[in-house]
Amino acid sequence: MGERPYTLLSCGMSIDGYLDSAGADRLILSNEADFDRVDEVRAGCDAILVGATTVRNDDPRLLVRRADRRMERVARGLKPSPVKVTVTCGAELDPHGRFFTTGDAEKLVYCPSSSGRTARSRLGSVATVVDDAPRVSMRGLSADLAERGVRRLMVEGGGTIHTQFLAEDVADELQLVVAPFFVGDSRARRFVDDGPFPFRPDRPARLVDVRRIGEVVLLRYALSDRFEESA
Repeated sequence: MGERPYTLLSCGMSIDGYLDSAGADRLILSNEADFDRVDEVRAGCDAILVGATTVRNDDPRLLVRRADRRMERVARGLKPSPVKVTVTCGAELDPHGRFFTTGDAEKLVYCPSSSGRTARSRLGSVATVVDDAPRVSMRGLSADLAERGVRRLMVEGGGTIHTQFLAEDVADELQLVVAPFFVGDSRARRFVDDGPFPFRPDRPARLVDVRRIGEVVLLRYALSDRFEESA
Protein backbone atom coordinates (compact mmCIF):
# COMPACT_ATOMS: atom_id res chain seq x y z
CA MET A 1 0.00 0.00 0.00
CA GLY A 2 1.29 3.42 -0.94
CA GLU A 3 1.45 6.38 1.38
CA ARG A 4 -1.91 7.53 2.73
CA PRO A 5 -3.15 9.52 5.72
CA TYR A 6 -3.92 7.94 9.05
CA THR A 7 -7.67 7.48 8.55
CA LEU A 8 -10.22 7.61 11.33
CA LEU A 9 -13.89 6.78 10.70
CA SER A 10 -16.30 8.59 13.03
CA CYS A 11 -19.94 7.58 13.23
CA GLY A 12 -23.02 7.66 15.47
CA MET A 13 -25.80 5.11 15.15
CA SER A 14 -28.87 3.77 16.94
CA ILE A 15 -28.83 0.46 18.83
CA ASP A 16 -30.18 -1.23 15.69
CA GLY A 17 -27.51 0.28 13.45
CA TYR A 18 -29.20 3.24 11.77
CA LEU A 19 -27.56 6.60 10.99
CA ASP A 20 -30.82 8.48 10.66
CA SER A 21 -34.58 8.09 10.57
CA ALA A 22 -36.57 7.82 7.35
CA GLY A 23 -38.24 11.18 8.03
CA ALA A 24 -37.29 14.66 6.95
CA ASP A 25 -35.94 15.78 10.33
CA ARG A 26 -32.34 14.94 11.20
CA LEU A 27 -32.01 12.31 13.93
CA ILE A 28 -29.73 13.37 16.80
CA LEU A 29 -27.61 10.40 17.83
CA SER A 30 -25.30 12.02 20.37
CA ASN A 31 -25.09 14.64 23.12
CA GLU A 32 -23.16 17.82 23.83
CA ALA A 33 -20.35 16.05 25.64
CA ASP A 34 -19.78 13.76 22.68
CA PHE A 35 -20.08 16.64 20.21
CA ASP A 36 -17.24 18.30 22.15
CA ARG A 37 -15.19 15.08 21.93
CA VAL A 38 -15.72 15.01 18.16
CA ASP A 39 -14.69 18.67 17.99
CA GLU A 40 -11.43 17.78 19.72
CA VAL A 41 -10.80 14.96 17.25
CA ARG A 42 -11.51 17.31 14.34
CA ALA A 43 -9.03 19.83 15.70
CA GLY A 44 -6.29 17.20 15.55
CA CYS A 45 -6.91 16.30 11.90
CA ASP A 46 -5.70 17.79 8.63
CA ALA A 47 -8.88 17.05 6.65
CA ILE A 48 -12.50 16.02 7.20
CA LEU A 49 -14.38 14.01 4.57
CA VAL A 50 -18.11 13.54 4.07
CA GLY A 51 -20.06 12.20 1.13
CA ALA A 52 -22.19 14.32 -1.19
CA THR A 53 -25.43 12.98 0.31
CA THR A 54 -24.34 14.23 3.72
CA VAL A 55 -23.50 17.63 2.22
CA ARG A 56 -26.94 17.83 0.59
CA ASN A 57 -28.97 16.51 3.53
CA ASP A 58 -27.17 18.04 6.52
CA ASP A 59 -25.62 21.22 5.03
CA PRO A 60 -22.65 20.79 7.41
CA ARG A 61 -20.09 23.46 8.27
CA LEU A 62 -17.41 20.95 9.37
CA LEU A 63 -15.58 23.54 11.44
CA VAL A 64 -13.71 23.27 14.73
CA ARG A 65 -16.20 24.82 17.15
CA ARG A 66 -14.18 25.81 20.22
CA ALA A 67 -12.14 28.99 19.97
CA ASP A 68 -9.21 27.66 22.01
CA ARG A 69 -8.82 24.72 19.65
CA ARG A 70 -8.94 26.98 16.61
CA MET A 71 -6.31 29.23 18.20
CA GLU A 72 -4.09 26.25 18.98
CA ARG A 73 -4.22 25.19 15.32
CA VAL A 74 -3.34 28.71 14.18
CA ALA A 75 -0.41 28.74 16.62
CA ARG A 76 0.87 25.62 14.83
CA GLY A 77 0.70 27.43 11.49
CA LEU A 78 -2.56 25.78 10.39
CA LYS A 79 -5.94 27.09 9.32
CA PRO A 80 -8.47 27.28 12.19
CA SER A 81 -10.30 24.23 10.79
CA PRO A 82 -9.20 21.27 8.65
CA VAL A 83 -9.52 20.97 4.88
CA LYS A 84 -13.03 19.92 3.80
CA VAL A 85 -13.36 17.01 1.38
CA THR A 86 -16.37 15.51 -0.37
CA VAL A 87 -16.95 12.84 -3.02
CA THR A 88 -19.67 13.08 -5.66
CA CYS A 89 -20.72 11.21 -8.78
CA GLY A 90 -22.78 13.87 -10.53
CA ALA A 91 -21.64 17.11 -8.84
CA GLU A 92 -25.20 17.87 -7.71
CA LEU A 93 -24.06 20.15 -4.89
CA ASP A 94 -25.04 23.68 -3.94
CA PRO A 95 -22.05 26.05 -4.13
CA HIS A 96 -23.87 28.32 -1.65
CA GLY A 97 -24.13 25.58 1.01
CA ARG A 98 -22.28 25.92 4.29
CA PHE A 99 -19.77 23.22 3.32
CA PHE A 100 -18.39 25.63 0.71
CA THR A 101 -19.08 29.04 2.24
CA THR A 102 -17.97 28.70 5.88
CA GLY A 103 -14.36 28.73 7.02
CA ASP A 104 -11.24 29.64 5.07
CA ALA A 105 -9.75 26.16 4.75
CA GLU A 106 -9.40 24.58 1.32
CA LYS A 107 -12.38 22.63 -0.06
CA LEU A 108 -11.75 19.58 -2.25
CA VAL A 109 -14.34 17.84 -4.43
CA TYR A 110 -13.47 14.41 -5.86
CA CYS A 111 -15.55 13.17 -8.78
CA PRO A 112 -15.21 10.80 -11.76
CA SER A 113 -13.59 12.23 -14.87
CA SER A 114 -16.97 12.02 -16.65
CA SER A 115 -18.36 14.63 -14.21
CA GLY A 116 -15.32 16.89 -14.10
CA ARG A 117 -16.58 19.56 -16.51
CA THR A 118 -19.93 19.82 -14.71
CA ALA A 119 -18.23 19.95 -11.31
CA ARG A 120 -15.85 22.73 -12.36
CA SER A 121 -18.66 24.75 -13.89
CA ARG A 122 -20.78 24.48 -10.76
CA LEU A 123 -18.17 24.36 -7.97
CA GLY A 124 -14.89 25.57 -9.43
CA SER A 125 -15.20 29.02 -7.87
CA VAL A 126 -15.59 27.62 -4.33
CA ALA A 127 -13.54 24.40 -4.37
CA THR A 128 -10.71 22.50 -6.03
CA VAL A 129 -12.16 19.77 -8.25
CA VAL A 130 -10.15 16.55 -8.61
CA ASP A 131 -11.35 14.39 -11.52
CA ASP A 132 -8.34 12.43 -12.73
CA ALA A 133 -9.85 8.91 -12.62
CA PRO A 134 -12.84 7.17 -14.25
CA ARG A 135 -14.01 6.12 -10.78
CA VAL A 136 -13.22 7.63 -7.39
CA SER A 137 -11.73 4.99 -5.12
CA MET A 138 -10.99 5.70 -1.49
CA ARG A 139 -7.51 4.27 -1.97
CA GLY A 140 -6.76 6.66 -4.82
CA LEU A 141 -8.35 9.58 -2.99
CA SER A 142 -6.26 8.81 0.09
CA ALA A 143 -3.06 8.75 -1.93
CA ASP A 144 -3.93 12.10 -3.50
CA LEU A 145 -4.67 13.63 -0.09
CA ALA A 146 -1.30 12.43 1.17
CA GLU A 147 0.39 14.20 -1.76
CA ARG A 148 -1.45 17.36 -0.70
CA GLY A 149 0.03 17.14 2.79
CA VAL A 150 -2.86 15.49 4.63
CA ARG A 151 -1.39 13.25 7.30
CA ARG A 152 -4.52 12.67 9.34
CA LEU A 153 -7.99 12.22 7.80
CA MET A 154 -11.31 12.11 9.66
CA VAL A 155 -14.21 10.50 7.78
CA GLU A 156 -17.65 11.48 9.09
CA GLY A 157 -19.89 9.55 6.70
CA GLY A 158 -22.36 8.83 5.49
CA GLY A 159 -23.01 5.15 5.07
CA THR A 160 -21.83 4.83 1.47
CA ILE A 161 -18.53 6.51 2.27
CA HIS A 162 -17.97 4.39 5.39
CA THR A 163 -18.74 1.28 3.33
CA GLN A 164 -16.16 2.22 0.71
CA PHE A 165 -13.37 2.95 3.18
CA LEU A 166 -14.01 -0.28 5.07
CA ALA A 167 -14.45 -2.47 1.99
CA GLU A 168 -11.26 -1.09 0.41
CA ASP A 169 -9.44 -1.67 3.73
CA VAL A 170 -8.02 1.85 3.91
CA ALA A 171 -9.14 2.79 7.43
CA ASP A 172 -7.01 2.63 10.55
CA GLU A 173 -9.54 3.34 13.28
CA LEU A 174 -13.30 3.38 13.88
CA GLN A 175 -14.90 5.55 16.56
CA LEU A 176 -18.49 4.34 16.80
CA VAL A 177 -21.01 6.01 19.11
CA VAL A 178 -24.17 4.06 19.95
CA ALA A 179 -27.28 6.01 20.95
CA PRO A 180 -29.69 4.51 23.53
CA PHE A 181 -32.66 3.92 21.25
CA PHE A 182 -33.94 2.02 18.21
CA VAL A 183 -35.08 3.40 14.86
CA GLY A 184 -36.90 0.26 13.74
CA ASP A 185 -37.53 1.35 10.16
CA SER A 186 -35.83 -0.43 7.26
CA ARG A 187 -36.36 2.64 5.06
CA ALA A 188 -33.77 4.49 7.13
CA ARG A 189 -30.03 4.57 6.37
CA ARG A 190 -27.88 1.94 8.02
CA PHE A 191 -24.26 2.38 9.09
CA VAL A 192 -22.92 0.42 6.10
CA ASP A 193 -24.14 -1.35 2.96
CA ASP A 194 -23.24 -4.88 1.93
CA GLY A 195 -19.57 -5.24 1.08
CA PRO A 196 -16.43 -7.40 1.13
CA PHE A 197 -15.33 -6.16 4.54
CA PRO A 198 -11.97 -7.35 5.89
CA PHE A 199 -13.37 -7.89 9.40
CA ARG A 200 -15.44 -11.06 9.71
CA PRO A 201 -16.11 -13.67 12.40
CA ASP A 202 -12.74 -15.32 11.71
CA ARG A 203 -10.92 -11.95 11.69
CA PRO A 204 -12.65 -9.54 14.08
CA ALA A 205 -11.66 -5.92 14.51
CA ARG A 206 -9.82 -5.21 17.76
CA LEU A 207 -11.84 -3.32 20.37
CA VAL A 208 -9.43 -1.02 22.19
CA ASP A 209 -11.69 1.22 24.26
CA VAL A 210 -15.24 1.47 25.58
CA ARG A 211 -16.34 4.77 27.09
CA ARG A 212 -19.65 5.94 28.50
CA ILE A 213 -20.45 9.54 27.56
CA GLY A 214 -23.69 10.35 29.30
CA GLU A 215 -26.29 8.03 27.77
CA VAL A 216 -24.27 7.17 24.66
CA VAL A 217 -21.38 4.71 24.41
CA LEU A 218 -18.18 5.20 22.41
CA LEU A 219 -16.64 2.04 20.95
CA ARG A 220 -13.15 2.46 19.56
CA TYR A 221 -11.78 -0.18 17.18
CA ALA A 222 -8.31 -0.66 15.71
CA LEU A 223 -8.63 -1.45 11.99
CA SER A 224 -4.97 -1.66 11.00
CA ASP A 225 -1.51 -2.10 12.45
CA ARG A 226 -1.09 1.68 12.13
CA PHE A 227 -3.63 2.26 14.91
CA GLU A 228 -2.56 5.04 17.29
CA GLU A 229 -3.46 4.30 20.90
CA SER A 230 -3.19 7.95 21.97
CA ALA A 231 -5.24 9.35 19.07
